[in-house]
Order: sequence, then C-alpha cells, then structure tokens
Amino acid sequence: MQVVIVDDDPSTLFITSAVIRRIDDAEPIGMGSPLEALDWLACNTPDLIMIDHVMPDLDGMAMLERIRAQRHLADVPVVMITADTSVKLRVAALESGCTDFLTKPIVVPELLARAQNLLRLRLGQRMMRDQAAVLRIRVEEATAQLRQQAQELVARLARAAEYRDPETGLHIERMANYSRVIAESLGLDPEDCARLAEAAPMHDIGKIGIPDAILLKPGRLTDCEMQAMKQHPVIGHAVLQGSEHPLISQAAEIALGHHEKYDGTGYPRGLRGEEIPLSCRIVAIADVFDALTTTRPYKHPWPLETAKAYIVKHSGTHFDPACVDAFLRAWDAVLAVHHAHPDPDFAGADSPVHR
Repeated sequence: MQVVIVDDDPSTLFITSAVIRRIDDAEPIGMGSPLEALDWLACNTPDLIMIDHVMPDLDGMAMLERIRAQRHLADVPVVMITADTSVKLRVAALESGCTDFLTKPIVVPELLARAQNLLRLRLGQRMMRDQAAVLRIRVEEATAQLRQQAQELVARLARAAEYRDPETGLHIERMANYSRVIAESLGLDPEDCARLAEAAPMHDIGKIGIPDAILLKPGRLTDCEMQAMKQHPVIGHAVLQGSEHPLISQAAEIALGHHEKYDGTGYPRGLRGEEIPLSCRIVAIADVFDALTTTRPYKHPWPLETAKAYIVKHSGTHFDPACVDAFLRAWDAVLAVHHAHPDPDFAGADSPVHR
C-alpha cells in the first residue's frame, strides 16, 4: 500500500518514511515539494497521504483542497502534520476533508498506530469496493443472460410463425428495421430503439392461430374470413402477455396494437390517437409500408414512391402524423433497408389489401 509523505523538512521526511516501512506491505513515497507531489497525485491513487501544514509554495490547507478536488483522490485518507494545535485550524482542516492529525514533534508510536489504523480502514474500503464491483458484474451478467434468453425466445417464436406464413421471414426483418429507423428519427433513446426492433418481429405471431385456408388464401378474403383474420392480434397478445421482461412485454403490446388506426377505426380495440402505444404507431407504418412494397400471394409490390404517398395520404387517419414525419425524415434509411432485403419475384394480383 502506497503512503505519500509530503514535507519540506528532510529530517521529518526521513523519520516518517522509516516508520511507514515498519508496516507490512506499506511503501513510503517521500516528496519535499507540494507541487511535485500534486503532479504525481494527478496520475496516481495512493492509500494514504501525509502532508505537512507549513510548506513553501503551497501550505497544507491549500494542498488538501486540491487533493479533494480530484475525484480519484476523494476518499483517500489524508493526515495533516502540524505544530499548530489550535481548534480553528483543525476544524477548518476537517471541513476541507482532512481525515486525521499528527502533532509535531512527531511521536513515533503515535505515527505508527495512526498510519496502521488508517491503512486498515483503507484496505477494508478497497475490499468493499471490490466486492461491490464483483456484485455489479454478476448482476450485469445475469441481466445480459436474461436479455439473451428473451431475444432467443422472440427469434424462435418468429421462426415458428415462418412455418405457417412463408412471407414472414424477410417481412419481419424489414419491418423490424423500418421500425428502428422511425424510432431513431423520432429521437427515442437508443436502448428503446433497439428493444423496439427486437420486439417488432413478433407483431404477427398470432397468425399461428389462423387456419391455413384463410392465412394462405390467394386474393381477397370474404367478410367472414377477414373477421377471423382480425383475431390474430388478440391471439398474439394471449401468447405473449404476462411477462415481466421488457422485451416480451413490448412484443405483447405490439402484437395487440399494430392494427389500430390513429382515427380509431382500427382493430381489435378501436383505440384512437395517443391511446395507441407509441410502439404500435411506429410498427403500423413499418408493417403497412412493407406490405405495400413487397410481393404477397394476393398482390404485386407497389412502387416505393406510391407506397410513400399512401403513407402520407393516410397521415392522421391510419397513421400518427408525428410518426409519418419521422418516416419521411428517414426516407434514405428506409430505402436502404428495403434494398438490403429484397423479396424474390412473385406473380400476384394488384391489391392494397393488408392483412
């Protein structure tokens, strides 16, 4: 353990250093100049600092204030060595962060006892800090593991949906990235943007409960079939609800609300405006835009600009105007996502239907 001793008197410096060497695992670092000592302390963190009160260039009080002004030295014990026994000085020193005092002329047994006690306290302090650091690391590791497990669950459920709906694979990848791009354009926190992109692929997980005759039907659905299809948000929410994990909880929220419309005409609950969770308002644009611009069993892809115009046209009715504005601001990033994950050509019928 390093003990810095600052005293312009060579004899006091020699005696103090000799006493410190008698303490197991203690290394004295003697300095005759307070300015030299401050330069050294700027880049080092000792376990104990002992400073003389009366020194040239900088007295002990001024040096004490500079020590305490440095964050890495804030909790290092500091002993003031002084011949001044006045209460005024000691109170002022204590208020400035002094830990203990030694009175000149130095009494060796007292110096040894005080230094040993302070170094023991410092050692205990370091051990507590190390234990806290270990605990923090373990908590971070456990949190990361839980996050990884949740991500894996989401990925596996999304993969399960692909087996029911062949169009889902590239669709969920694109719309997840569209959702992240819109969230970033809105200025959401990076962690929220990342979680949204991870949760968005679960928006249509409820389709696993829809019969193949409806889910895979080419062309338009009948009114009865459409009513059955409209149950997939409720089914998806039932699959995901009840989790305390933020990712699964948000996935459940998105599954239930991504077909709600800003004017209240959506389903399944007919929510309006900001009653609809922001995550759902974002995913609604991403989901519809991807549905319009890619091939489906029931439609050809729309040109990108035509799909963009559709989103703008329905701002304030189907879509949240603020989210539409964010979508438009991020248009270059939207195009990049679209071109990065192209669908194979598919011969279908022109239709704006979005299921």
